Amino acid sequence: GTFRPERLAPIAARFELDHDFVMENVLHQRVLNCDHLEECLLEAAAVLADDAQGPFRVLIVDSIIALYRQEFPGRGELAERQQRIGFVMQALKNLAEVFNLVVIITNQVTATPDASAFMADQKKAVGGNIIAHISDWRVQLRKGKGDQRIAKLIDSPCMPESEAIFAISPGGVDHATD
Repeated sequence: GTFRPERLAPIAARFELDHDFVMENVLHQRVLNCDHLEECLLEAAAVLADDAQGPFRVLIVDSIIALYRQEFPGRGELAERQQRIGFVMQALKNLAEVFNLVVIITNQVTATPDASAFMADQKKAVGGNIIAHISDWRVQLRKGKGDQRIAKLIDSPCMPESEAIFAISPGGVDHATD
């Protein structure tokens, strides 16, 4: 529930795009539960197959794991949860391949219970190996010092693990370094 269409106005302005044009090319769906997410993926396939809707290039799911954590709590439901997440992840991968889309998913992180004080990163992605193995690229975003942010490439089919440091201001990304 954090998507705010009004945030697209300054982004459009930064790239010298017409706000109305941008808004006409964005479809948004609030997903209520896991069953609804699976239904929305079927609807997305129909929209993508309809050339009259235009050539969509990006599909974003924010947060892939949130609904599953709510609906399938505890270890007793872990197997079903992982199976359903696997189904959704494979459906997203299929949509990406069939319709030449970039699919971006966000995920949640949790503290690593067995982490020691000597470990640099004491958080891990939720969702286990299902999400990790089906995703082609994994990027971890975290806060750095002050206004700095760090994007760490965790997994890629063609690039080594690496990091980039950048800062975000109201006008966009100020700088980036490798």
